[in-house]
Amino acid sequence: MSIFRTGLGSGFDRLHPQLQRRFSVGLDSGEACIGRGVMEQVWHGAGFVRPFLALGATRHILVPKAGAGVPFRIENFPYLDRYGRETVTFARTFSFPGDRERHWDATMIHSPARGCIVDYLGTHQHLASDLHLSAEPDGSLLIRSGEHRFREGPVDLRVPDLIGGEAEVRESFDEAIGRFRIQVRVVNRRFGPLFGYHGTFDAEYVRVAETPGRLRPVREEARV
Repeated sequence: MSIFRTGLGSGFDRLHPQLQRRFSVGLDSGEACIGRGVMEQVWHGAGFVRPFLALGATRHILVPKAGAGVPFRIENFPYLDRYGRETVTFARTFSFPGDRERHWDATMIHSPARGCIVDYLGTHQHLASDLHLSAEPDGSLLIRSGEHRFREGPVDLRVPDLIGGEAEVRESFDEAIGRFRIQVRVVNRRFGPLFGYHGTFDAEYVRVAETPGRLRPVREEARV
């Protein structure tokens, strides 16, 4: 059973069949999903938030660029991490014209203790966020972030809402065009919109022999 089926429970069966296939990637299925498409718009908030996005980008957290018609790739590969937890990569690559590739990486597990998906952000898993999943009436998947935590060595801090970002992800399958649609929006309660994108992509399913090392984090965090 995939971590997403576990996280959604009976709601998983209410997803569009194409979303059920996509979010069944896991060790049991032996499959990975590679999505390729174009983001119609990639945006960031007011100018003063860009330095914070640039800082996060050094660890592949968020993207400090904006543009239209941006080629996009998302790679979802399952593997067992060093703590024996089933993990799925969410490695996003944005290919802005005239610029180097930009990355937003995350790895996800299901935590029975927290009763939700835990999203480890970036190359070093310093940030962990609770993710709450729901199947919408139209068969789409809605993901909302909850509490954020910062972990590094002995440091274990809850990130205050004042400085954290609340993420909302909506993913659906558009029958008219035969492609997935995605819309992502990250907002801070005080400073407003921080980052987001929306667009469409196709999905390819591949058998997994081994998850590429470039998709795995440099450091893995035991704490959830």
